[in-house]
Amino acid sequence: MLLQSIRPNSVQSIRAHRPEDLLQAAQEAGQHFLYANLADAPSKQDVLERIAAGFLFPEHFGKNLDALYDCMTDLVHKSGPQPGFVVVLEQLPDNSKFDRESREQLLDVFREAADYWGDRRVQFRCFYSFQYPAQEAGIWETRTLEPQTPPEKPLPKSAAAKAGGNPNFGLNMPLMCSAFDTSAWLNAA
Repeated sequence: MLLQSIRPNSVQSIRAHRPEDLLQAAQEAGQHFLYANLADAPSKQDVLERIAAGFLFPEHFGKNLDALYDCMTDLVHKSGPQPGFVVVLEQLPDNSKFDRESREQLLDVFREAADYWGDRRVQFRCFYSFQYPAQEAGIWETRTLEPQTPPEKPLPKSAAAKAGGNPNFGLNMPLMCSAFDTSAWLNAA
């Protein structure tokens, strides 16, 4: 069973897990599955609205982080015993209206909810993924690089290099092709 291998009461990157697999695992374990796709949510307000719609929050949801916490904890706790939760926040935005600080504040609410449910011995696992920023047009085009021409005159060698030593060391060590070339070290000893 997938959920047995995942630490309960945690908030973590979705990584190798697919939302479909997490849904099936939640159903097998008899836990609530809450899903929100945030790909088209450019701002904090839009993110909260998508979460409210995806999680079927009541109409009076205040659309702020405190209200989100209340809906994820107290409101649900008052409705009776809970079997557990698997939460998926897919494609958290990455833009100027929803920056790193906003994402961390949102994830902190889910971390606090995980702690809340952990204190009540109810499993709460939250998985998230980030949206990749939009790429500029043409960034994936193949570019041909022109070969660099060697310098016209070779750089002058230092006296140590001319004598067979390494100019990069203060000691008179021989030049090596690699730091792992132990034969050069043995010859120097």
